[in-house]
Amino acid sequence: MLKLIKNATIYAPEYLGKKDILIAGEKIVAIEDNLDVFSKTATTWDANEKIITPGLIDQHIHIIGAGGKDGFASMTPEVTLPELIACGTTTVVGLLGTDGTARNIRTLYGKVKSLEQEGVSAYMFCGYYGVDSVTITDSIQGDMICIDKVLGCKIAISDIRSSYPSATELLRKLRDVRVGGSIGNKKGILHIHLGNLETKMDILFELVQKYQFPIEHISPTHVGRTKPLFDQAIEFAKLGGIIDITTGASKYTDPYKSVLYALEQGVSIDNITFSSDGHAGLTKLDENGKNIGFKKAPIEQNLFEVIQLIKLGGMKIEEAFKIITTNPARNLGLKNKGKIKVGYDADLCAFNTNLDLQDVFARGQQMMRDTEIIVKGSFES
Repeated sequence: MLKLIKNATIYAPEYLGKKDILIAGEKIVAIEDNLDVFSKTATTWDANEKIITPGLIDQHIHIIGAGGKDGFASMTPEVTLPELIACGTTTVVGLLGTDGTARNIRTLYGKVKSLEQEGVSAYMFCGYYGVDSVTITDSIQGDMICIDKVLGCKIAISDIRSSYPSATELLRKLRDVRVGGSIGNKKGILHIHLGNLETKMDILFELVQKYQFPIEHISPTHVGRTKPLFDQAIEFAKLGGIIDITTGASKYTDPYKSVLYALEQGVSIDNITFSSDGHAGLTKLDENGKNIGFKKAPIEQNLFEVIQLIKLGGMKIEEAFKIITTNPARNLGLKNKGKIKVGYDADLCAFNTNLDLQDVFARGQQMMRDTEIIVKGSFES
């Protein structure tokens, strides 16, 4: 079935001006000044006075829930489809956290497939905080080759909850994601959780500078947890690495301010991504700092921080939206995501001139119309 979007002001994320977009099934098949020739055979939607961007990519989100650091009652719930659509997120990468036991890797894969069936695009990392990576097959390489949705492996460093992996152990995991990715036609990345220990990213520089492992396969996240850590992350980005700033938790300052600071220090905008850490388990504190319960990390902060970059930081729309579209797509090796381009998936967000989200398309299907979510999850009415 054909869909025709008329009069869209397109940021692909580069500015294309006012164009028409033709969608066939899940794909963008044409972008032209005028596509009225299809108006009789396509369902037409007028996007006049709306800004269209690619759908947003969240490359670090706990889709089956996380937490549990204060007992079973602190484990967070699963992410739902309406939560994602409400903030324009059309592609997610799910992962495990500290827990590779109660949170099962096969359950994670099941949730990935569930979200796909409900209409968005979903992928995953195998592994968790520990050096004993949990996998669906018998190895990381096996997952990379045989499990379609596995894009890489997660591990933690510089965290009291990590397994304190050595450089050799990390190199072996990097080898698995790289070689497995090559055979499985994927980029392959080792997604690395960073804690707040004094060792920071030291071992990652050792991997790149001493052992000369290709930096594009090393994907550090939570780099904005502390100012010293972020200063080191800036140097990593200058070497060509892509650094991931968490928006929903683990931040020493407002994430948009971290981006502006990094740019001032000479980092390219193309080497920065945002991810939410959505549904991570957080401790709820009262005004005196006393623990009064639990909460889940929000998933809508990626878009919020990008809008802050534009409105408060003075950044151009086409630059700011790279952080949650083209840059994560490149980091993950997703060749059909992150851009409004012929042949790419029809993942689109529509905003009014004040950059309020109005409409969302995921894989060609309209999921939000005029701020109303019109496609719900399997168990949402």
